[in-house]
Amino acid sequence: MEARNVEPAHGPGDALDRAVIFIGPPGAGKGTQAKELARLYGVPHLSSGDMFREHVSRGTPLGLKAKPIMDRGDLVPDAIVLEMIEDRIARPDCRHGFVIDGFPRTAAQAERLSELLEHHGMGKPVVIHFVIDRGLLMRRLTGRRMCSVGGEIYNIYDRPSKVPERCDNDGGALIQRYDDSEEVIGPRLKAYDQQTAPLVAYYRKQSVLRDVDAAAGVEEVTRRVMKILRNAR
Repeated sequence: MEARNVEPAHGPGDALDRAVIFIGPPGAGKGTQAKELARLYGVPHLSSGDMFREHVSRGTPLGLKAKPIMDRGDLVPDAIVLEMIEDRIARPDCRHGFVIDGFPRTAAQAERLSELLEHHGMGKPVVIHFVIDRGLLMRRLTGRRMCSVGGEIYNIYDRPSKVPERCDNDGGALIQRYDDSEEVIGPRLKAYDQQTAPLVAYYRKQSVLRDVDAAAGVEEVTRRVMKILRNAR
């Protein structure tokens, strides 16, 4: 669900000209907001997962290093991830800024990313921290349903299909992904908390972190994020 009623930021002084980093737990809406913000500012949306898939599909040296690690389900080492990110932000379309989610995940990664941004003349990033009540988050995640044909995402609580258990677009059966089951989500959120607390502390100490209430509607969250970016100039 996209915030299409928010106007693109194309007025004078509205260029992004910086890196915007989204931090938040699974299901907080980072991906949706990253895509929307990238659209509004006309900058790339960088996702670590997309970068992995691009390098693997192109058969680049980095992709060849990452593929066996990804196939095993292991975490790709920081050195490889950072090389991919440096390769991506060096491209011309990132010259006026970009939005990234899914990275960094640790304070050590954040320090290295800051070095890369400085090297490319981008200065300090703005870090948006998506804050959301855990009960609501569990409801969002366990309520997600995906079309088995086209991949469209629904939610039985706040974005149901017109016909129960059927996709509005193609009539495909709606399924719950295993990753959205309660037994998977609980450990994921616990791991997120343990891993991310030092990252949040690092960016807060740098005075670049801003909290946003992710429980609001998609369009309202987008407006709040844009207000943060305007005030951060």
